[in-house]
Amino acid sequence: MAKTMAVDVETFSAADLKEVGVHRYVEDPTFEVLLIAYSVDDGPVIVIDEKTLSNEDLERRIEFFNLLVDPAVTKYAYNAAFERSCLAKWAEEPMPPEQWKCTMVHALMCGLPGSLAAVGMALGLPEDKLKDKQGKALIDYFCKPCKPTKANGGRVRNLPAHDPEKWKLFIEYNRQDVVTETEIRHRLDQINRVPEREQELWQLDQQINDHGIRIDVPMVEKIVDFDEIRAGELMEEARQITGLSNPNSLQQLKGWLLDKGVAVTSLDKDALEELLKEDLPQDVRRVLQIRKASGKTSTAKYAKMLGAVCSDDRLRGILQFYGANRAGRWTGKLVQVHNLAKNYMPDLDLARELTAAGDFDTLQTLYGEPSFVFSELVRTAFIPSAGNKFVVSDFSAIEARVVAWVAGEEWVLDAFRQGKDIYCETASMMYHVPVVKHGENGHLRQRGKVAVLACGYQGGVGAMRAMDTTGTIPDEELQSVVDQWRQANPKIVQLWKKVELAAKSAIEDHRMHTIQRNISFGYRNGNLYITLPSGRSLCYFGARLKDGQYGDQIVYKGVNQTTKKWEDTETYGGKLVENIVQGIARDCLAEAMMRVAGLGYRIVMHVHDEMIVDTDDPEPMEALEDINYAMSMPIDWAPGLPLKGDGYVCDYYRKD
Repeated sequence: MAKTMAVDVETFSAADLKEVGVHRYVEDPTFEVLLIAYSVDDGPVIVIDEKTLSNEDLERRIEFFNLLVDPAVTKYAYNAAFERSCLAKWAEEPMPPEQWKCTMVHALMCGLPGSLAAVGMALGLPEDKLKDKQGKALIDYFCKPCKPTKANGGRVRNLPAHDPEKWKLFIEYNRQDVVTETEIRHRLDQINRVPEREQELWQLDQQINDHGIRIDVPMVEKIVDFDEIRAGELMEEARQITGLSNPNSLQQLKGWLLDKGVAVTSLDKDALEELLKEDLPQDVRRVLQIRKASGKTSTAKYAKMLGAVCSDDRLRGILQFYGANRAGRWTGKLVQVHNLAKNYMPDLDLARELTAAGDFDTLQTLYGEPSFVFSELVRTAFIPSAGNKFVVSDFSAIEARVVAWVAGEEWVLDAFRQGKDIYCETASMMYHVPVVKHGENGHLRQRGKVAVLACGYQGGVGAMRAMDTTGTIPDEELQSVVDQWRQANPKIVQLWKKVELAAKSAIEDHRMHTIQRNISFGYRNGNLYITLPSGRSLCYFGARLKDGQYGDQIVYKGVNQTTKKWEDTETYGGKLVENIVQGIARDCLAEAMMRVAGLGYRIVMHVHDEMIVDTDDPEPMEALEDINYAMSMPIDWAPGLPLKGDGYVCDYYRKD
């Protein structure tokens, strides 16, 4: 009896997969599966040609279908969410994630890139095991609509009959993908196996992504329609003021400003903010205000929602499991829910009510330029199922708790256990005076807050400046704040050194080095592993030491977040502590999510250290108590870590 099956499919849809996500892609009426490649128990790769379906294909189809729906057969795929979704539509059968394993997630857990081709290259696979480089051109030809021309007879799609030779190449490309994926899977098993708990967590992640979260489509449609009209109005107003043919042109606008006596080198968001603080001529101020309003990128999220939302008004597949492969946290996809604008408006309900009603005249009268209001309403586009409520609960100051717990900074832990304001307590320790929010020495609280947020991972003046968004701390005092924080938190400062020394020692002598909280550092197969208290390991692929400005420098292979290239990445004690702390915080959220799901609650989204539950409980405050309690419960592998869940009930997603 078969035990495993590796699967890869090639598909067609008029929907743009990158723009709309797999769930909306599959839902499109033009969607179909073109080729299915599969291998049973690592045997020969078989390809089913769904466009010709010979007698042999029909026999293979039956075999494949039976294996696909057999719960005893473990299905493997690279980015299994895609194969699961496509094959569920093809087979008209559910594809329970419990029967699947994702090789891409395994690669991410090994510190490797996300794409199949990049992983093969990073692992140094032989030429016959690498992903076929012709693939992109073949996918563009067969899997996407084509532009009608006289030469192609006005067709909007390429079929096998239009180029039989290319189709043969496409079949071999599909077959090669399974060969590559299988080889990668075996290589990854030698590097770092996926813990059973992580597999269970991925299954929960797939359930959350498959279920999706409801969008207030009528409100979003009104915003998108109005925003398009308003953008045209603003552009015309800018033309009238400046006389420019294209006020959006940076070159044209800079020239106009120079003629007005305003010399600028940049007109990005920060530069605009600074310019608007100056004493400017009225026409210059208005043009800069228009540019600022036109540049609100958060309004683009609404259009993204409409493009990706499914026919039942639910947005699916917006969370990427293990997207941040250094700490293992989730990242966002499609609408990027991890960087939603915060809402500060005290009368958010009224602003949302006017927007939902399409009363933009009143909205503009009360609040000014609508684009700025829309940016604060992005969160509110996420709504519970009909008749339900959202219960939102998050870990209070989780990273500050975890770094203090790992380091053994007891005064910080005691402050959390006693429910004190950590920013006031930090400022009090730094300045040796009582600090009370809105009370005695209350002005020092902001310094404590910025220091807590900026200094825990060896941050200095630059980190302080970035965190001090209100600009309340003078530049000349930033270094003294850093120094005072470090004096108040000596064990955290020691932790940076301990972690760096343990990592370097593991790389040098290939032995296991363990520090407090059962955090261990090991080295095997050319990779550095940091094992967290949960038992999960962070992998630094190809780690080594090289000569640096201050002695030995830790270097590993990683994806450069700016260039997106696989290249050498340097790290140090504070950065490793950040990875460890964020990894532990992620594991705490994972434990809480498993508990909450185990209680029967439906998690529809989670953002950073916060989860959003869609509940039909007639007493939602009781549900909130259950969820907060589940988040506050001690975790076996983290004895003494004071956790606290804090939340609220709402009719739409927002910040409390």
